[in-house]
This record gives sequence, structure tokens and C-alpha cells, in this order.
Amino acid sequence: MPLLVLVRHGQSAWNLENRFTGETDIPLTALGRDEARIAGAKLRDIPFVHGFSSVLQRAIDTMTLLLEEAHQQNLPVTRSRALNERNYGQLQGLNKTQVAKDYGDEQVVIWRRSYATRPPGGESLADTAARVIPYYKTAIEPLLKDGQNILIVAHGNSLRSLVMFLEHIGEEAIADVDLPTGIPRRYILDDSLRVQEVGYL
Repeated sequence: MPLLVLVRHGQSAWNLENRFTGETDIPLTALGRDEARIAGAKLRDIPFVHGFSSVLQRAIDTMTLLLEEAHQQNLPVTRSRALNERNYGQLQGLNKTQVAKDYGDEQVVIWRRSYATRPPGGESLADTAARVIPYYKTAIEPLLKDGQNILIVAHGNSLRSLVMFLEHIGEEAIADVDLPTGIPRRYILDDSLRVQEVGYL
């Protein structure tokens, strides 16, 4: 049975500074680089056939460091904008605490966690899913159906939309799902790509 492993990139500079990052191309912190290496050590015994990442540097660098630690530097990796983080529009670069003071905690929670509500000038989780899921179906599912083990390194919201799809999580329940940085989430799939087992490594 094929394995699918999802990894949210390691801590970025704006994660550390509590700022809305979105599609802004922000580098990893030293801790983020360490998280990537720790994830790689956990994945050393899984023989991956192909990897996928977004085109943002924090995901690319996480993938590179992870594969070095996993001793799989030669893994072919495809990068796609479809896996980029959700665009937070006018909120990108702003401090989350300050935004909560300006607009209220409840509004910030809605912008961050709801499925359909867009932040000003940005994408909702539904918008993000509308590019992630078709890409998964066309580029990744065929490899899984061939029994290949696949690694995806991407972002909190692009991966949340994929988790929602894989685990059949509803629009309200997905608000409570948060993926930690640098912790691999492993899916064992059957031949029809139904999830048989899921958990963090």
C-alpha cells in the first residue's frame, strides 16, 4: 500500500514574529532548519519515489534539508504554485496581535480559520482547496495509484485543505485542525487511495 507523507515547512522568520505570511517568500529561522533536519531523520527509513513542494523558499529549503538528513538527496521533486500558502491579501506582513487589536479577536479567527471567508484582498481556505485538490488529483494521485511513496512539503493552509479532502473533514471541523511545523504526517492508503491509517511521526 502506498504511503503519503505531508510536512509543513519549518518555522519561518514571520512565524517567529507572529506575522501573517501567506504567499510572501520568507526564509526559515535556525529553528526551522533544525525542524526540517529532525523531520528528515524520522523519514530515513521510508523509500520515497517522488516529492512535491510549493515554489516558496521556506518549503524548498525544508525539502532540501529534510532529504539531506533522510539520505535521499536524489529524490526527484516537482515544485508547483498550486501548493503555495494561502494568500492573506492585505494582512500579509502584519502582526497578528495588532490586527486583533484593530479588528477584534473574533474577526481575526474568522479570517484565519473559517473555510469560506476571505481576508481583505486574499484567499479563503476554499479558494486554496480549489487549486490544491485538482493538482493533487492530476499530479499526485496517479503516482500513489502506482504504489509509489510520495512526500509533500508545503504550508499550513495548503496542507489543511488536503487533509480536509483526505480525511473527509467538514467545513466547520477544519477550523480546529492545525498542522505543526516540521512534523511529518503519514497516511497509509489502500489501492483505492482511501486512508487506512494516519498519524504523526
